[in-house]
Amino acid sequence: MTTTPTPTTLKTGHVGLNVTDLARSIDFYRAALGLDLQAEGAGEGRRWAFLGRDGHPLVTLWQQSDGRFPTERPGLHHLSFQVETIAEVQTVQATLRALGVEFAYDGVVPHGEGVTSGGVFFTDPDGIRLEVYAPTGVDVVAVPVSGAPTCGFF
Repeated sequence: MTTTPTPTTLKTGHVGLNVTDLARSIDFYRAALGLDLQAEGAGEGRRWAFLGRDGHPLVTLWQQSDGRFPTERPGLHHLSFQVETIAEVQTVQATLRALGVEFAYDGVVPHGEGVTSGGVFFTDPDGIRLEVYAPTGVDVVAVPVSGAPTCGFF
């Protein structure tokens, strides 16, 4: 039996998101998460943008959709961004509040009972579910959904 070798290094490169209004989405991701516009294209019916940090693309936006993100269909559940501290999560939360963003829960919440990781859960202008979290420091906040990891049920 022959085995197929697997990659020795594998990590997420970037996530491509379909959006309805490229300019609005660029503005949102830059303001909400401090992402830099790294490249943009506007061919006939093919508008797109790469956003990221330090030369590394994190999100690619493709303007090729209508309506809102359908959470009842298979596909992307949510896109999560990790920061180092709860203070950074709270800074992002304050920025999001100032932008009038819709949150899934009020405040920074842990991922589950007795877990020290957690963050904020919200949607972008097209209804795509997003999370900003820290790996530690949330152990003093009550879980809004008893017995279930927060990031899995919003």
